[in-house]
Amino acid sequence: MTSHPVLGQVALGYSPMIDRHRVVTAVRVTVFPARQDATPKAGDLLAAMAETWPADAGRVSLNIVGETLLQDLLQTELPLNMMVEVPAFMAADIAHTEALQALHARGNTLLIKGRPRTPLPRDALPCFAYSVIDLSDERRDGQPAPGGVSRNIPHVQGEVRTLVQMNDAFARGAIAVLGWPIDDAVVASGKSAAQPDLQAIVELINRVDRQEPVERLEAVMKNDPTMAFKLMRYINSPAFGLSVEITSFRHAIMLLGYQRLKRWLALLLASASRDVNMKPVIYAAVRRGLLMEELVREHGDPDKRGELFICGVFSLLDRMMRQPFDELLRTIPVPEGVRAALVDDDGPYFPYLEMVRAIESASIYDIRTAADTMFLAVAEVNRAVLRALAAARQLD
Repeated sequence: MTSHPVLGQVALGYSPMIDRHRVVTAVRVTVFPARQDATPKAGDLLAAMAETWPADAGRVSLNIVGETLLQDLLQTELPLNMMVEVPAFMAADIAHTEALQALHARGNTLLIKGRPRTPLPRDALPCFAYSVIDLSDERRDGQPAPGGVSRNIPHVQGEVRTLVQMNDAFARGAIAVLGWPIDDAVVASGKSAAQPDLQAIVELINRVDRQEPVERLEAVMKNDPTMAFKLMRYINSPAFGLSVEITSFRHAIMLLGYQRLKRWLALLLASASRDVNMKPVIYAAVRRGLLMEELVREHGDPDKRGELFICGVFSLLDRMMRQPFDELLRTIPVPEGVRAALVDDDGPYFPYLEMVRAIESASIYDIRTAADTMFLAVAEVNRAVLRALAAARQLD
């Protein structure tokens, strides 16, 4: 990725926008000005983000936490896949109406964030396609609006942290939610509640960990055509970067090698749940793995990068398998550093997990604290974020 000075002037967080079908339809990128001695420019920020989200890529909702930077952005011509969230107090200010109208006329999607305390200018209201209402500001109860109150703009529910909150938001009429519905408690069950196909993947991970001959791995895979199909699709994807098409399963295994095959199986295990409510959890797990790996790309050896990838991908496996980590990891072989991070909240990989959580929460204080703990510059963290999200988009 090109070095962009603006990445040293901001801090980035991200979260998904999830529709009623539990499909991620956009990525919300939260941008904080991170330095008092530098004013980031909207054009520089867009140039840095364009490598991850070119104009023909998926949608991005820009949540700019900084009035000066947001004012600059409103005056900038944006790619049509980039939506802009405008705080209600700015939307109600007539000084911004002309800029809002210009963006709307060009086809950019605008979202009003929060509840206006004063009526919006007549010419500004039609510019907004959606409103973003955080749970802390939610007043809807699923009933029709009271007399004299109009709710013409579809709303997106923010601050969603659990499956219950997500489902309740849709019951109240939200068209989408923003946040990570991954904080539900995991109840110790004494046994895994995973589907049989997940157990088959666990068995293959164990065989790969024992480095059994290719013939035995091939025999296991042949009994699961779906698993074999997903392997072939993955190895031939743009993310893998091969110049020739791989059509033989045996060739695929030999090309991957044991360590890369184990990496792929970890990814498959984290994405194999049939529960529709697990889609956002899978989305988070894949990006956690890629981000934790990217955080050490410039400094870590390949083995460390691989273990951090496994740590991130497995960090939500307790929710997918409905089994606490101290039970779950008795059946799945993982490196000691991964086990310490997931079971004991300790060890050399735990700070990387904390960094990912800070970025997911879009907390500039927590991002700074985590970066200081790991002796990382904010620019390094931001480059890792953008590289990971670009790689995830290729996998999708």
